[in-house]
Amino acid sequence: MKVLVTGAGGLVGAAVAKHCRAEDQQVFAFDHKTLDIADLESVRSAVSDVQPDVVINCGAWTDVDGCETDPEHARRANAQGPEVLASSCREVAALLITISTDYVFDGRKEGFYTQEDQPNPISVYGHSKLEGEERAKAAHARTIVVRSGYIFGSGGKNFLSTFMPRVRAGETLKAISDMIGTPTYAPDLARQLYQLAQVDQPGTYHIVNAGDGVSFEGFARTAMEMAGLDGKLLQSTTLAQLKRPAPRPQNSRLRCLLSEDAGLDPMPSWQVALRRFIELQSTEGLRMDARFPRR
Repeated sequence: MKVLVTGAGGLVGAAVAKHCRAEDQQVFAFDHKTLDIADLESVRSAVSDVQPDVVINCGAWTDVDGCETDPEHARRANAQGPEVLASSCREVAALLITISTDYVFDGRKEGFYTQEDQPNPISVYGHSKLEGEERAKAAHARTIVVRSGYIFGSGGKNFLSTFMPRVRAGETLKAISDMIGTPTYAPDLARQLYQLAQVDQPGTYHIVNAGDGVSFEGFARTAMEMAGLDGKLLQSTTLAQLKRPAPRPQNSRLRCLLSEDAGLDPMPSWQVALRRFIELQSTEGLRMDARFPRR
């Protein structure tokens, strides 16, 4: 299977490319510098040259506050980009899998959001991602939309990858206590995206690690406990206290109604995934110490 991955320089894109290569698939990986997904001619040329069986779109502008202050850029990357990819996939009869977000919901629901819930984004980022979903599906019937959230893993600028090194260095940090979501480990998400490529059943899927969900503060405290770090270095704060430019859903927990029927493997709990991440971080730290011993 030929797999074209966009946004391969980011956390999820890199994990997808790595997983597909481990499955002995032929992978063509493009980061945002080598392929602007909103540039029709560039995308059409790349897709035509590769002739992929599936395009997995991990390209997006995920700076939520940046999107709020630059909506034109947000819509170009998050709405126009998926549409351009979808139309190019239609021309070569390729499947498109494009990643969306839990931020398409307003956060007012008490329980989990499923595919039966009506999206109602409250930020420019959420609006642009929902528009990307709709434009991609309208341009190409063979489109799979995957909503995920609270994605973490090695690399990139996700909450945990930037948080842990700073705490290890003894820095006191704050974490939001009144936002709750379902954490998703990038390698686990990559595995599910690969399975969806094999299943090839267009629709909208919610892909997150299993569990009841957790706040950023609870997630951070669990990670610190697993890593044996001092919990006193973490301070609790609220979304209102941070006064960020973009509003965010206070509850964006996701649950999928289609994964089991589609034959996808069950996702491990976020606690199990977090443990794997912490252990990997510790192993990588030991390797760095061996290469560059502390003096």
